[in-house]
Amino acid sequence: MKPRRVLWFGLALLAMARGVAAQTWTFTVLLDGEPIGEHRFVVATKADGSRQVISEARFQVRLLGVPVYRYEHRAEETWQGDCLQSLQASTLDGGESTRVDVRTAQGKLDIRTAQGQEQIDGCLMTFAYWNPAMQRQNQLLNVQTGRVERVQLTRAATAQIDVQGRMLSAQRWRLSGVERPLDIWWTTDGQWVGLDATVSGGRKLAYRLR
Repeated sequence: MKPRRVLWFGLALLAMARGVAAQTWTFTVLLDGEPIGEHRFVVATKADGSRQVISEARFQVRLLGVPVYRYEHRAEETWQGDCLQSLQASTLDGGESTRVDVRTAQGKLDIRTAQGQEQIDGCLMTFAYWNPAMQRQNQLLNVQTGRVERVQLTRAATAQIDVQGRMLSAQRWRLSGVERPLDIWWTTDGQWVGLDATVSGGRKLAYRLR
């Protein structure tokens, strides 16, 4: 078994041993229809409503067989209900590395990056696509940059998308206000099943549940 698979398997076993309900999403990441990597989320929910979230992504883009772009991201988050309590995230985006650290201090979120420190009052969410409560937010924390971004989520049309090899009816929501607007797909019962975005050069990035 590969080391990364051992890690995820170990997390699932730990959650079960502690009597915690854990849910996993594994997405194949595609660029212009070609797979370039994956992004996986594990969300462990305790009886008191608190959550532990681990997110890990690895992409690599090749040109004529030569790697030209690499993306690696890992984040560990703790939540109370739908409110972020802490976060440690590291990202390699091309040749740029960033780290974000968030702690709760005196009822506020203390956000620290290489650029400085900021404190935020009240309940704040990340771009937590796995949580349909995101649909009601007007600001979200970018875990790669540490910036709080003003956003708008608008419900759009229902359509058929490919989910685990079969066509499924899902609701598309458009997220705007960010540098590159994107579409998020949720089923009628709030399950996240896909994401679509246009990235640099007009190329199409897609997440499809595996």
